[in-house]
Amino acid sequence: MSDILQKSDTQEIVVDEVFPHPPEKLWKTLASGDLMGRWLMVPTGFEPVKGTQFTFQTTPAGAWDGLIRCEVLAAIPNECLVFAWKGGDEGNSGYGSKLDTVVSLTLSQAEGGTRLRLVHSGFVTPKNDSAFASMSNGWKGVIRNVGAIAGEPE
Repeated sequence: MSDILQKSDTQEIVVDEVFPHPPEKLWKTLASGDLMGRWLMVPTGFEPVKGTQFTFQTTPAGAWDGLIRCEVLAAIPNECLVFAWKGGDEGNSGYGSKLDTVVSLTLSQAEGGTRLRLVHSGFVTPKNDSAFASMSNGWKGVIRNVGAIAGEPE
């Protein structure tokens, strides 16, 4: 009986980097819709305010229109930005399969600057294996972009 009640197997992507910037510079990069468009994708309707719903548009696949539906779950200046990341369609397998995940970006003090830790959680195995594989590599580049943009002169 206990096997039936067990939660689905899920995976998470973790990217952890330290940048030589104060948390305020990284936060500005994370929490600005204009800058987010440079390090991730251009958001529609984004504000760093809990409860704000926003979207990203990516390449459609099968029954999925390519829309990623997000909602800000937490936004604490200079500390964290957390949002739901939902997309895909139940009818798709591989790219475009139904995805119901959470992205957490957390800032903390570290020797030499600020640690930016990304955790993208909730990838259901094996249904989301394709998204997990492609996003595991993608998020590494995204986090490097955040650091580069935060380091630009104002």
